[in-house]
Amino acid sequence: MEDITDPSFRYMCKNFGADLMYTEFISSDGLIRNGKKSFQKLDIYDSERPVGIQLYGHITESMVEAARMAEKSQPEIIDINFGCPVKKISNRGAGSGIFRNIPHMIKMTGEIVRNTCLPVTVKTRLGWDESSKPIVEVAERLQDAGIKAITIHGRTRAQMYKGTADWSLIGEVKNNPRMKIPVFGNGDVNSPLVAKEMFDRYGVDGIMIGRAAVGRPWIFSEIRHYLDTGDMAAPKSLKEKSEIAREHFLRSVERKGERVGILQMRRHFVAYFKGLVNFKDTRLKLLTSLDPEEILKIIDSIPRKFRETGSQYETGTLI
Repeated sequence: MEDITDPSFRYMCKNFGADLMYTEFISSDGLIRNGKKSFQKLDIYDSERPVGIQLYGHITESMVEAARMAEKSQPEIIDINFGCPVKKISNRGAGSGIFRNIPHMIKMTGEIVRNTCLPVTVKTRLGWDESSKPIVEVAERLQDAGIKAITIHGRTRAQMYKGTADWSLIGEVKNNPRMKIPVFGNGDVNSPLVAKEMFDRYGVDGIMIGRAAVGRPWIFSEIRHYLDTGDMAAPKSLKEKSEIAREHFLRSVERKGERVGILQMRRHFVAYFKGLVNFKDTRLKLLTSLDPEEILKIIDSIPRKFRETGSQYETGTLI
């Protein structure tokens, strides 16, 4: 979720009921070398707590030092990213690339746990590829190394984000009698119906949502409403979506400055207004303008000029 889960997006998700959030992942090497972008990602705000700072890297000493530096921002959690499948990261042995050296994964985790006063959690995948999915054993060993919770994405590194997430192994980890820490599942949860099914079928302690919240940060309140009442919340109108996108945009510009705030909102705009009829020309203007006032006028005009296609839900999945 690089360049997505920044403070403005986290604000929107928190506003709609997200219980716990993590920062964008931060390069341990970038942090210890005083990289400006890495340091900016340490910015967290009281309004978004509890929040975890997410770190990645392949060198134990760098990860330990980065965790110590992250402590100064006073997050509630230090999270280790062993899940990123991006080639340039995994080929260095960071992210999900660490599945090629599991002893190193366990040793690094233990060193981070021993050298920080904060709870340490891990985000990971099932394994490297279809022939190597050792997550049940790996989860046990990470627990033994001292982590306080684990989030498992139901794909291998080789799958990237393709195919369907396999929750059966997530369920095996959760139902392993040796596991005492919370187990969170992740992957393909894009509606309240799917969320409830994952809770009921696999017994996980929680669900992490990433891509499905882009352009739809209210998914957290929708899920909570359905779990609490058994009824679907009323879908957001286009006017409501526009108002949410507007607030998100203003927060982004406030936190990042005009140029960066505008550029980083473009992928969110695509998601907020996906599915509008005859929207091509307006979308092009929205994605090319560098004038905040013009962008606000475009957002404000959308409910008057366009309509949405289809239903919000179809067989429990977002269309």
